[in-house]
Amino acid sequence: MKNITIATAQFEMASGDKQHNLSIIRDLSAKAAAAGADAIAFHECSISGYTFARTLNKPQMLDLAEHIPDGPSIRALTTIARENNIVVLAGLFEKDRENNLYKPYVAVGPDGLIAKFRKLHPFINPHLTPGNEYVVFDLKGWKCGVLICYDNNIIENVRATALLGADIIFMPHVTMCTPSPRPGAGFVDPKLWASRDTDPTSLRIEFDGLKGREWLMKWLPARAYDNAIYAVFSNAIGMDDDQLKNGCSMILDPFGDIIAECRNLGNDIAIAVLTPEKLRLAGGYRYRLARRPQLYRDIIGEAHTPEQKVVWLTAPNPEPAPQGPINVQ
Repeated sequence: MKNITIATAQFEMASGDKQHNLSIIRDLSAKAAAAGADAIAFHECSISGYTFARTLNKPQMLDLAEHIPDGPSIRALTTIARENNIVVLAGLFEKDRENNLYKPYVAVGPDGLIAKFRKLHPFINPHLTPGNEYVVFDLKGWKCGVLICYDNNIIENVRATALLGADIIFMPHVTMCTPSPRPGAGFVDPKLWASRDTDPTSLRIEFDGLKGREWLMKWLPARAYDNAIYAVFSNAIGMDDDQLKNGCSMILDPFGDIIAECRNLGNDIAIAVLTPEKLRLAGGYRYRLARRPQLYRDIIGEAHTPEQKVVWLTAPNPEPAPQGPINVQ
């Protein structure tokens, strides 16, 4: 297995404007390809927009969603991949022939669709159907998996994808800067985004604090370290409907170290060279070999009734959270 060069991206998407979003994906893909990247990863629903979908009814969702691989966005991604000789990973909404709705993430190369993963734990719209399988695919000799946003909060999903052979797990998100019961969480005032050129410091304090990056650092390095995988985290930046997101798209190695990160307050890419040696040198590789599943096989597989209902808080300045679990992070 040879080295592979991966780019992760962040950009401010436009709600429901696929042509606008695809134009940014085209520009950033060209930039990444010119810098030598073999693949570039964008955030979830980077083609369609995300948070605005919380208010759409089913006919509106069906109008927004596309068939895969026959829809126009896959064709557009194929053209972008072919023009730049790069693999593009991006997200959108999907409908099948029976009008079931899903939230997938796709990998598209110069010859078309390579892989499709459907989010296992979707919640932004009540008409979405959960995916029901893990996906591992080949990318230039590397085994790759995908877990979308909340999927990564259920740690069994990351371990299962790694055990299925994934060396790289793409983790597209639209996250951070939303309320939660954890200390320090909350929305970031959109006025700070509007004044980012004249007062970047105030915005960076919010983006990098407990509302944003500090929370990410509580868990993301652990997912890479414990499972001895490369984690490619991609996140939106800027206004997503009425909510502000902080980017911080980054790539972590199997030691849990950040090897590339977007730090601009705007559209950006970060690129890293992934080397196969780290996959076996990292502690997580040894820990996986030392597992004793006979001790916990029945516990992990035991049927249960989920108690937490995921709720997306919508108000820019919400009232104090009601009692009960509402955490989306």
